[in-house]
Amino acid sequence: MTDDTQRISDLETRLEFQDETIARLSDALVAQQKRLDELEKRQQQLIEHLKSAQTKGDLAEEPPPPHY
Repeated sequence: MTDDTQRISDLETRLEFQDETIARLSDALVAQQKRLDELEKRQQQLIEHLKSAQTKGDLAEEPPPPHY
């Protein structure tokens, strides 16, 4: 192989590796964003549940812990 042909082959190999890496990183980012969205939704549900419980007085009716 000539020197130029080898260089082109090396560049094509690097480009293919970079394309594959970018695709994997993109997939990981999408999965992470989905998980983050799920966690934020669950957090909001818990906040609403706590606000609802406080409004109803459910938390005030609980007996104190045994060490009191």
